Amino acid sequence: MIWALTAAVLLAGLLAWLRSRWLVVTVSGPSMRPTLQPGDRVLVRRRPARRVRVGQIVVVAAEPDLAVPQRVVKRVVAVPGDPVPPGITSVRDELVPPARLLLLGDNARESLDSRRLGYYDAGLMLGVVVRAMSTHPARPGSSGIAS
Repeated sequence: MIWALTAAVLLAGLLAWLRSRWLVVTVSGPSMRPTLQPGDRVLVRRRPARRVRVGQIVVVAAEPDLAVPQRVVKRVVAVPGDPVPPGITSVRDELVPPARLLLLGDNARESLDSRRLGYYDAGLMLGVVVRAMSTHPARPGSSGIAS
């Protein structure tokens, strides 16, 4: 009986530890096509925004006042201190300010992102996508995730 209780406590501790470091998110819209498809599940490593790099795909919690899904999957195009890329007309700064990120969907025509919304709050970042667990057949020449 003691061993069963010990095993249950250890398992609960292991699950809590895993949940504090990893997250699985389902892509819900077309904004990251062709890299990610709606319905794809992605493995996310929880990371602070200060460790994110341009080109990585991240998951951020949606701003509470936006009518968008709870979690948003986008690609990082600029981090604090970087120049604001051409084509981002929603912000007037030359450099990305502290605690802000510029995020874009790979599918510009169907993405609600920094092109229209401006900066994302870096404090709402949940983590970096490290692996796609696709639900669709593999596409030739597509690895799914950029580094």
